[in-house]
Amino acid sequence: MDGTVGVELLPDTDSGRAAAEQQFSETIAAEQRIEPRDWVPEAYRKTLIRQVAQHAHSEIIGMQPEGNWITRAPSLRRKAILMAKVQDEAGHGLYLYSAAETLGASREEMNDLLHAGRQKYSSIFNYPTLSWADMGAIGWLVDGAAIVNQVPLCRSSYGPYARAMIRICKEESFHQRQGFELLYALSHGSVEQKAMAQDSVNRWWWPSLMMFGPPDAESPHTAQSMAWKIKRHTNDELRQKFIDMCVPQADVLGLELPDRDLKWNPDRGHYDFGPIDWAEFKQVISGDGPCNRQRVEHKVRTWEDGRWVREAAMAHAAKSQPVAVAA
Repeated sequence: MDGTVGVELLPDTDSGRAAAEQQFSETIAAEQRIEPRDWVPEAYRKTLIRQVAQHAHSEIIGMQPEGNWITRAPSLRRKAILMAKVQDEAGHGLYLYSAAETLGASREEMNDLLHAGRQKYSSIFNYPTLSWADMGAIGWLVDGAAIVNQVPLCRSSYGPYARAMIRICKEESFHQRQGFELLYALSHGSVEQKAMAQDSVNRWWWPSLMMFGPPDAESPHTAQSMAWKIKRHTNDELRQKFIDMCVPQADVLGLELPDRDLKWNPDRGHYDFGPIDWAEFKQVISGDGPCNRQRVEHKVRTWEDGRWVREAAMAHAAKSQPVAVAA
């Protein structure tokens, strides 16, 4: 039904509609949380479903490029760390699917839309992981970008989403530190190891900058999402913050960021950086990146292979329900 979340329905009168809309606006303006039983505009609900579902899909699809390296980790310690990280990503996806379900979107529906190409996931996961150093670059750059993007979401106006992000950000912080530590070990190892680390950073730097989305002037959702306080910062603001954070970290690593135009600008108080290849970004999000088809095909295959498990779990849950006893 139009304008519903949970079970609270919009009053079927003009005055009731006006009161509900005013209550929603006042809640947003007062920096308070919208909860599942509150009435919200249908556009707010759809915007949140789109964003939260994309976030959830990204966590699940993002398990693929790293899971591919678990059996090839160079030590038991590295294997355990990577397994724990991939497991964390699965948990993040479950938190976020649960948050989206409070908006009236079923998990089955969200997965069907993803498989049909009607819902997206982060463009970053359509790039291949070619070396072990990529596990470090993903942790440092990809998860680092995720932290910059997601910490403000802990103050998102929608309660279930904001609360899920608190735990997710704590775990992403660990992932970022793990990636930095892995790259540091490689960059301070042999000549070949440092070259591997540098090559990985060269390949992941620009796609990581694209993670924040298109430039503000070309972002169709940013202005409204910020007005509703779903988002707190624009794409370009977050991208700049990430770049400013990474430059001194790269110095510690002893690695170079692949941007000849990267230079501190004292007038702006930020680093200037070179042009991003937005044509590549559009190509990847349209489904024509290096690994788009591979990622989605694998996701569809595992979803179908696991159907019997989901059906068995649902049947067991149904049988476990207490039987009502007549008085």
